Formats: sequence, C-alpha cells, structure tokens
Amino acid sequence: MVRDSDADVTGVSSISSALPEHLIFVDDPKFMEKALESNAGAVLAGEFAAEAAQGARVAVLICAQPRLAFAQAAALLMRTRPKATGVHGTAVVDASAQLGRDVSVGAGCLIGANVRIGERTHIGPGCVLLGDITVGAECDLVARVTVYPQTRIGDRATIHAGAVLGSDGFGFVRDEKDGRYYKFPQIGRLEIGNDVEIGANVAIDRGALDATVIGNGVKLDNLVHIGHNALLGENVVIAGQTGVSGSAVLERDVLVGGQVGIADHVRIEEGAILGAQAGIPSNKVIRGKGIVFWGTPARPIKEVLKELAAVARLARKGERKDVDPHDFYEGKGDI
Repeated sequence: MVRDSDADVTGVSSISSALPEHLIFVDDPKFMEKALESNAGAVLAGEFAAEAAQGARVAVLICAQPRLAFAQAAALLMRTRPKATGVHGTAVVDASAQLGRDVSVGAGCLIGANVRIGERTHIGPGCVLLGDITVGAECDLVARVTVYPQTRIGDRATIHAGAVLGSDGFGFVRDEKDGRYYKFPQIGRLEIGNDVEIGANVAIDRGALDATVIGNGVKLDNLVHIGHNALLGENVVIAGQTGVSGSAVLERDVLVGGQVGIADHVRIEEGAILGAQAGIPSNKVIRGKGIVFWGTPARPIKEVLKELAAVARLARKGERKDVDPHDFYEGKGDI
C-alpha cells in the first residue's frame, strides 16, 4: 500500500461506477489518472502507479498482478458477505440427508436420501439432488441444478443454472444380427474437485463402469458437454459449446476454445491449446505445451496458416485475366 488508509471496502466495481465502499483495479497506466479521480475507496495497481499515487486522495495498493489480485479480492468479499441460511418451507429434504452448519436450501428443492452437504453451501431454488451425493463446503448451486446419484462435488464449487451432473453416458452396443442397439451399463460415478466452476446448461456424464473425473480448478463455460469416463486434469479451461467425448483425457492446464469437438479416446497433453472450432479425431494425441492447434483435424496453427497461404497463392496464379467472370453466367465462357 502506498499510504495508510481507513477505507472500509465492502465490494468491487468498475472505475466509472465506483463508490467510496468499492475496490477498483488498474493494469494499464493510461487509466491511472481516471482511477485516482474516481469515487473508489481503494485502487489496486501495478508498479507503474507508485509515483502517481503519492498524495492521492484514494488508497492505492501496489501489486505485481492487479487484475488477479482484484479477482481474488472479489471472491473473498463475496464469501464473507452474510447469506441467508436454513431450509425453505417448500423444500423437501429426506430424513437421512446431512446438512452442515449454515447451509441454505432454496424454494422447491429436493434433497434425496443419503445426501451430504458441507457447511456454508447454498442450494438455490429448484435444485434436485437425487440421492447418494456429497457436496463440499462453501459451494453455490445457483438454481435448477440437477445432480444424479453417485456424484461427489468438492469444496468451493460454483454450478450455474440448468447444469446436469452425473447423467447417463451415451453408450450402446449394436446387435450385428438385427441392427438393434442395447444400452451399455451406465453405473459409474462422477467426481468433481475443489474450486471448480460449471456454467449454465452444462451436462457431465457419469462413468460407465468407473468414474468421470473433473480435476481441481477446472472452469467450464456455458453449454459444454463432458462424456462418460472423461478425465479433465487440474486447471483445464473449456469455452462454450465444446463437446468432449467419452474416455477422452485432457491433462492439466489445457485450454480449449469454443465449439471444439473432441472425439473418444483422445489425449490432449499438458498445456496444449485448442483453437475455436478445432476437431480432434478418435484416438489421437495432441502434444505441445503452449502450442495452439487449429482446424480439423487439428494441427499446429503455424502449419495450418502456411497451408492456407499456399492455397491462396495457387488460386491467384490460376486466375484468368482475359475472361470476364460474368460470361459464364450467360453461357459464353469455356471452362
């Protein structure tokens, strides 16, 4: 901190919307003057702000990564904010369920048999926990979350509205004699680690016979599907409308863009990056920490761009300068 302050910060804000009780951040020097003139109670800023902050009206806290510090401060302020506790009168809670201290269960919830919920966890309106489920401490199931049996959720998970966790995987066996499909048993479990965030309308299948595993720190955007027996390592991040097929493995720190398709039994090794709309065929291995892969089938983006440039050059060389393209529409041209 550049100077002592008795500022009482209770929330976070943008620079333009800040009030005296708000914390704001600056990670670009060009916004520092505006931040110092704002109504905020305190500013998080990088080393560049040390000189400008001398004698400032607002308290300035210098840190190496102001955006990160701001996010961490916001999370802390949210956790320490008082929340309503108790079970709403319209909720149905099985007698065998175990609710920890300061748990809240919202309107219209169903908490089934042998469900265990950790302390200070919030179960929002309309959630359904069918039975034989463990939910850790300080979790937030926002609303209308459905959790199937044999699911374990770690601590501090945030699960947004409409998510379905632990549903049956898409597994069928074909009878070669008559062509009919028979469902393969979907009797496994779903294990979700700590500090996971799951977006709205995400679907994660349970394992067929063993487990689908979502590691600590995983972040899933809205409308993501994770198939049965998939394994997501720590700090994997997946953007919206991506599908991960059964038995795929995404090792730790993998980043996946939007609308990516990952087929079954694929392995994405540690730290690889899949660009938007990439496609990975079955049984393939993608390796290269920090390398961006793109296209279908996905390849290092530098290779793809070189190929596209070569195709463009060939197309330009093949252009016919002596023919009016409109002639073809009138039947005059000869291809």
